[in-house]
Amino acid sequence: MPVTLSDGARSRAVAALQHYAGDELGLDLGDLAAGFLLDFVLQEIGPSIHNAALRAAQRQLAARVADLDVELGEMEFPTTAR
Repeated sequence: MPVTLSDGARSRAVAALQHYAGDELGLDLGDLAAGFLLDFVLQEIGPSIHNAALRAAQRQLAARVADLDVELGEMEFPTTAR
């Protein structure tokens, strides 16, 4: 599944790459070059970021599901358990 951005997010990402290239690398990236760089990053690095985010979400969900037993469980036969 390719990693894609909305048009607004893509525009902001291109601007961020241009800003970084100018401030940190002393490069003047045009819109086209920054867009190509963004496409490369999304294609090559995006899946790793996506997968890491999924693993983090899975860990959080697993922890929440494990807590359901404690939060929602009721003691069975409470009068005879003593």
